[in-house]
Amino acid sequence: MPTNHYFNPFPAKQITNEQLLVEDLVIEAMKIYGMDVYYMPRSSRDEVDFLYGEDTLKQYIKAFSIEMYLENLTGMDGDGDFISKFGLEIRDEVTLLVSRNRFKATVPNLIRPQEGDLIFLPLMNNFFEITFVEHDDNQAMFYTLGRGRGGNVYVYALKMKKLVFSNEIIQTGIEDIDNNIRGYYPRTRLTLDNINGKFLNDEIVYVGTPFDPNGFANSSVQALVFDFNPNVYIDVYRTIGQFTSGILVGATSNAYATITLTNENFADNNAFEDIIDNSRVQAESNSILDWTEVNPFGET
Repeated sequence: MPTNHYFNPFPAKQITNEQLLVEDLVIEAMKIYGMDVYYMPRSSRDEVDFLYGEDTLKQYIKAFSIEMYLENLTGMDGDGDFISKFGLEIRDEVTLLVSRNRFKATVPNLIRPQEGDLIFLPLMNNFFEITFVEHDDNQAMFYTLGRGRGGNVYVYALKMKKLVFSNEIIQTGIEDIDNNIRGYYPRTRLTLDNINGKFLNDEIVYVGTPFDPNGFANSSVQALVFDFNPNVYIDVYRTIGQFTSGILVGATSNAYATITLTNENFADNNAFEDIIDNSRVQAESNSILDWTEVNPFGET
């Protein structure tokens, strides 16, 4: 015998006032006990490979401030940090809860949080990548007061791992985010001569002709300024092309100088790659093997 529809508190195709009240209380609780984070949706600078589910160069150029609740109570989840044959692996994981209603109102053009998007946590001063979104029957909110029209689970649970940086373009215009990621990019040091003017941090520099209005458009080599040491060198990052020689021109400052030397290995130990060792392995192998031998492993 079916339940009495006059007293059934779980109507199948409508949302009750009680359900709306619970949702409002959930949102209020997150505003009290949660933290402000930045949600950064992924976009692509080129064509997405749908077979492998990835693009060759991901970029994050927007960030939306929203409150979320950190579900971890005592520390990070995951396998922690350990050293394997592939080097140091950091497998810290966290779970954040976000209100469905607040997410819809804050982040445009998205039905729900997407795997592959980033969350910046100012509390930890770090980036986390979403690996899975629990969007059906979330364990934290299992259809309280029944399931109404379209479902009434009030939150998404975001399973996230610490970002393994791989030269993604992160430039949101928010100082806290952009300054934090700035030191993660590999850098190239250009030794300069005949310096005219002062290069500015984060301006675009390129190889071209000074005061040429079409110089930047015609240049295939460009980068952003990380640091400028007057009369000595300039450090650049997010390089497109390869610097060898020529005239380095600042797109904003109009400063220019002659490139005399390029060094791409001076800053191997950067923020994400504390144990990077490709240069050391190459140096050690050169001291062990005699590469002038035609057959170093035999007598013929």
